[in-house]
Amino acid sequence: MFGRLMPKEVKFFDLFNNHAAHIVEGAAALTALMRDYDNPSLRQVQIDRIEREEKAADKITHDTIELLHKTFITPFDRDQIHALISQMDDILDIIQDVAESAMLYDLQKITPEAQQLAELSQLCCDRVQSAVKLLSSMDNADGILKLSKEIDRLESDADRVMRSAMSKLFRDEADVRQLIKMKAIYELLENVTDKCEDVANVIEGVVVENA
Repeated sequence: MFGRLMPKEVKFFDLFNNHAAHIVEGAAALTALMRDYDNPSLRQVQIDRIEREEKAADKITHDTIELLHKTFITPFDRDQIHALISQMDDILDIIQDVAESAMLYDLQKITPEAQQLAELSQLCCDRVQSAVKLLSSMDNADGILKLSKEIDRLESDADRVMRSAMSKLFRDEADVRQLIKMKAIYELLENVTDKCEDVANVIEGVVVENA
């Protein structure tokens, strides 16, 4: 059934892939932002880049939902399509939240742990893109499930890094304001990987129901 219905409206997969590309670009900009944060000019370049990617992805989300309302036969369950594009959009929303929060809090420095969390977020986003690319055919079911497990593992790695970062922050940071700011940044960064895991769970559901 899945294979027969897919050609009815393949544009959904184009939209998913385009959105995933913006996620990857946004995640790369986030990693660069954390890496180059001490340089104000480079910092602003990456913040602007994240904003562009988030706006472009928002439009794709809108187009996907609009297409969903217009399409009689969808490649898989309507609720899953809506959940997938919405969860994907959440990833970029949180990436933008990190950038905006860093500026709002007037952070003057970024810790190595924040850089590491950004790198783990980027790895998760890369796997999300790879899984989305495979979604158009259930012949790729094994590969999709493997990528989902990798995302789960990376999310667990991010959990461990955040716990260690929090412990170090509360142990070593004497400036209460800096402590509060970095705690919020750590939580947002870890939340990026949580949202990637949410996307992986939606994709797994599609595979289980249609493979």
